[in-house]
Amino acid sequence: MNIQIFGKSKCFDTKKAERYFKERRIKYQYIDLLKYGISRGELTSVKSAVGLEALIDKKARGAEMIQYLAYDDDKFEKLLDEPELIQTPIVRNGRKATVGYAPDVWKDWE
Repeated sequence: MNIQIFGKSKCFDTKKAERYFKERRIKYQYIDLLKYGISRGELTSVKSAVGLEALIDKKARGAEMIQYLAYDDDKFEKLLDEPELIQTPIVRNGRKATVGYAPDVWKDWE
């Protein structure tokens, strides 16, 4: 299992996701989304696993303007340019991915 957690340092759900894997002694790689961002390929992979709408953090400041963008490609580019608009944590295991706190799904990965 090759787990990556993309999160924000002040996100409560990101901390819960890290704790989930630590408690089970599962190695993971944490990537601070606001500091390092996410590559186009990684975001594309996550988008194909969960869908574009699941990636948008509806509570983030500025997220309402993303809803007014007409094309999914424009929304995707906006998420790449402004990673603070991405819902966290994003947990990847190869081609599988989840957005948000999803221990039921992660249990199936073990």
